[in-house]
Amino acid sequence: MQQLLFGVAQPADAFKSQLLKWVGNKQRFASEIISFFPRQFGCYFEPFLGSGGVLGSLAPPDAVASDAFGPLVEIWDALRNTPDVLKEWYGDRWNKFTSGNNKSEYEKIKAAYNINPNGADLVFLCRSCYGGVVRFRQADGYMSTPCGIHRPITPEAFAKRVDQWHERTRHTRFLHLDFEEALEMTKMGDLVYCDPPYSHSQTILYGAQAFSLARLFDAIERCKSRGVYVALSIDGTKKSGDHICDIPLPHGLFQSEFSVHCGRSMLKRFQMEGRSLEDETVSDRLLLTY
Repeated sequence: MQQLLFGVAQPADAFKSQLLKWVGNKQRFASEIISFFPRQFGCYFEPFLGSGGVLGSLAPPDAVASDAFGPLVEIWDALRNTPDVLKEWYGDRWNKFTSGNNKSEYEKIKAAYNINPNGADLVFLCRSCYGGVVRFRQADGYMSTPCGIHRPITPEAFAKRVDQWHERTRHTRFLHLDFEEALEMTKMGDLVYCDPPYSHSQTILYGAQAFSLARLFDAIERCKSRGVYVALSIDGTKKSGDHICDIPLPHGLFQSEFSVHCGRSMLKRFQMEGRSLEDETVSDRLLLTY
């Protein structure tokens, strides 16, 4: 039914090569989300970029991808403009990490990042930290996630991913913007996909503590009034459907709603430290203004 409504069939071969690990990464479910996008649209906007799972899967011919987190945008800007530099950032830190005690070398890289937040350190940390959960302290933005238990991918494997992502995002402009600034750039016929921090689970993300869903709803309303298509992923259900995240929605703002099954929670995997996740499957609500 969704393909009759929206006309975009799920890709036969989903793009699975993740560049970054990030809480709430949508890459495994991107094909399903994309299947609900309009048949045709203008410029594609993704104002909560994170790890760019939907952007990378869609590989749009014209896009603006943005985030309020400066070090993250540094990574994406390097991907587009200086991919060899991005490979060097990762490779240099991987060599240090593997040259001695992994945990102590990881802590040195993390300490360097916390002194001076930057994309060069962050790109390695997000791939080597525990569970891929990049956790930030609310008071000062300090990254506190410990070293992961798995060996991060080699520089050669990362370089291959950089080349793949560079090609798939070559028509994308990466900008350091607040989501409201990004949404004000849209015009009639454009498409926005919003994947903001989730109020029920993702308060450890950078800037998530100050995120205002009400302000996002207002910005979406302005987009809708200009004829912009907006798709929004928000909390759906937790505890394998036993807990419904009841978020009040502005009357009439969204025309359609679908449920996207997201499997077991990455964040819960980190918080429960290896304990059973049988009862920790989650689903998202995908809300559409069209």
